[in-house]
Amino acid sequence: MSAVPDIYLGIGDLHFCAAPARIRTVLGSCISITLWHPVRRVGGMCHFMLPGRNRRPEQALDGRYGDEAMAIFDQEMARYGTRPADYRAKVFGGGNMFPDRPQTGPKLDVGQRNIEVTHRLLAERGIRIIAEHLGGDGHRKLIFDVSNGNAWMAFQDAGEPTRRRK
Repeated sequence: MSAVPDIYLGIGDLHFCAAPARIRTVLGSCISITLWHPVRRVGGMCHFMLPGRNRRPEQALDGRYGDEAMAIFDQEMARYGTRPADYRAKVFGGGNMFPDRPQTGPKLDVGQRNIEVTHRLLAERGIRIIAEHLGGDGHRKLIFDVSNGNAWMAFQDAGEPTRRRK
């Protein structure tokens, strides 16, 4: 019996594959989109940091940006001969990592901007969001199982003290 591959995503990473595989990451203001095709049992997860950038045509796609991560997903779905509307999405992240930090200028809420672009990008492709855990003050740990589309998430509120083991 072989072990299920366990893939860790850092910021800007994206992994798309056939089952079996488990993909994991840790999120603050970043967003992870999980996509799963329930019939083909293929899917993936991205971890993007910012909604987008002014990309020049000669520049390679960069998964650190939401619009470009979605373009990479588009390529992967096409590679598997599948249509975006046949996928189910779960989305996580967009947290405010520094809720107590005083604002000295206009508030730059990266997490909220990431949430908005996520909803827009998925809606444009007709991909239905079946679960989400977005916003709030804190960070998340996330595991996505490509075999069955399940996602497990743990949320650490920024206002709660971190427990230390002794």
